[in-house]
Amino acid sequence: MPVIKVMGLGGGGSNAIDRMIHFGLSGVDFIIANTDSQAMAFSQAPVKLQLGPQLTRGLGAGGDPSVGEAAALESKGDIAMALEGADMVFLTAGMGGGTGTGSIPVAAQVAKDMGIITIAVVTKPFGFEVGGRQKNAANGLMKLQPHVNTLITIPNERLLQTVSKKATLSEAFHLADDVLRQAVQSITELITQPGEINVDFAHIQRVMKLGGGALMSIGQASGQDKALTAVKQALYHPLLEDISLANASGLIVNFTSGNDLTLMDISQALNYLQEMIPPDAELIFGTTQ
Repeated sequence: MPVIKVMGLGGGGSNAIDRMIHFGLSGVDFIIANTDSQAMAFSQAPVKLQLGPQLTRGLGAGGDPSVGEAAALESKGDIAMALEGADMVFLTAGMGGGTGTGSIPVAAQVAKDMGIITIAVVTKPFGFEVGGRQKNAANGLMKLQPHVNTLITIPNERLLQTVSKKATLSEAFHLADDVLRQAVQSITELITQPGEINVDFAHIQRVMKLGGGALMSIGQASGQDKALTAVKQALYHPLLEDISLANASGLIVNFTSGNDLTLMDISQALNYLQEMIPPDAELIFGTTQ
């Protein structure tokens, strides 16, 4: 069975890991990495990495990505040890601050050098976070992109368009974290759950290694045209940055259902997707129950 690990870096990444653990997601190994030892003490993650203990002495990066990067470089060996044995790793961080922004490109490079399929799921600052955090996030994304097979970005600004006006900050961030959970869950279910049409890990590896931007999401529907409706929900997720399927090089689709999913349901959904992707794009699909 392929080994999937999920590492959260910095405060935002660590919080995302804790919410996934609380949700009860199984079949993956959770890791957090932070410069702030006090914040790490409250995490439920089974594996905790103190980044840059000599540099920061557990006091955090002070919002400076260069400190976060230096701390991660000091702890490259520990990062490699934590990722040892993984076939796929998901990295997550909130871009714009110090530790997450500075350390996630280092962790991605370590994973890449180890030959691990690497997927990064990151958030971008709100529009009102002008100045340093926006610049930090942009620079961090430029450093991260070359080292990952897939990069998924979630603009926090879209939370304002999605949540109700009465939603708390915690409730809003929970929605962003749920995108990460859906990405991890969709991959793990695809390769671990039995089905009439199975997708093996080699298929996923091949598509992931095509690189570039990615859209990972889950749609749910029932009744007439349920597969097509679920596909449309997944494609037009309100929190994800727009990625046109017109330029897609590969697409992985999994249908999880009861016994009532028909061949016509699947055909209708896949035909819809075929019309949106280039003729030479690879379309892989599976079914699980």
